[in-house]
Amino acid sequence: MQTLVICIDRDNDLGEKAKMETPIVGREANVRAAVALGIADPEDSDTNTIFGGIRILDELLEKGVDAEIVSFAGDKNVGVISDQKITEQLELYIQKNEVKGAVFISDGAEDETLVPIVQSRMKIDSVKRIVVMQSENLESTYYILKHVFSDPKISQTFFVPIGLAFLIYAIFLLAGYSEGAVVGILAAVGLYMLYRGFGLDDIVALEKEKLWDAFLEQRMVFISYTAALLTGLVATVYGAMQVWLLYSEEGVWYHGTLTLISVFINTSVWGYAAALLLADLGKIFDLRMDGKPIYRSISISLFVIATGILFWGASTYILAVAFISDGLLSDPSVALQYFVYSIIIAVLIALAGIKYSLSIQTSENDKRVKGIQSKKTS
Repeated sequence: MQTLVICIDRDNDLGEKAKMETPIVGREANVRAAVALGIADPEDSDTNTIFGGIRILDELLEKGVDAEIVSFAGDKNVGVISDQKITEQLELYIQKNEVKGAVFISDGAEDETLVPIVQSRMKIDSVKRIVVMQSENLESTYYILKHVFSDPKISQTFFVPIGLAFLIYAIFLLAGYSEGAVVGILAAVGLYMLYRGFGLDDIVALEKEKLWDAFLEQRMVFISYTAALLTGLVATVYGAMQVWLLYSEEGVWYHGTLTLISVFINTSVWGYAAALLLADLGKIFDLRMDGKPIYRSISISLFVIATGILFWGASTYILAVAFISDGLLSDPSVALQYFVYSIIIAVLIALAGIKYSLSIQTSENDKRVKGIQSKKTS
């Protein structure tokens, strides 16, 4: 095949609205898909993308070019998951068909973010953006805002922080503690902005997809991840309760912010370490059942233990120094010894993990080299 006309539906409107499975190959199949999507949602721009691809296909065929059209769709969770699904479909198609070049069809900049992914697997001869012309009435402010906010991606970004602020304010009013409403609102909105700003929503969506696949495949990692999530939640609640007990006695300015943070770390660090170890244990079990190497997971477990020891030792020393004036700990030098010992033990555990990982890698490389040599000799 000389030229492949590629139509991209990154948010899977073909699957969600038109109930069509992708990839959709061929002119007639794409005509049916575009008609089905147009009937399901006449305002969806992906319909015009497919029709634009069909027009370009017809122009290529009239010129005697050996061409074909295919539509790929991703996932409603636009990001890592949708791009991975489109990449998998593209690679499967390339394996079955020889393609010399491609024409990339999109309806905007969002779909065109996939151009580097496609370009890394085949030569792209042209990129065509389909722009829908609208009348002046449709371009009114009301219409634009109405359709912008009907988009789940935009509505979630705009309405969720406002909804969180109203909900937290109502909860604090019912609790009779209106003074803390501002703090709660700022904390919740700040956490949400960090969550979206660092792109954690894509990571969470990807992990949720993997967890659901593990559940369907009845793998141990689903149970271990669930147990890890609950353990981490319990550790967070317990640490927060200890901080609140200390805060409610004298207030943050009496003990200091560093002391309150150290209390939270000291009381919850082993809960978080246990959660990570539980998650890693399920992964080790599944890897062992599949006959795959587990040395990386074991090394990660050792590093988790070493990190937990470091945080526990440091927080113990800080608390000993902070509470010496209250007479709770009479000898902070003992806590300093704990901190020094924790550093030594953590370093030894980390070195053990590194040595174990390197030894397993060396043995596997030796086996691989011997296997290659035996094949050459035979």
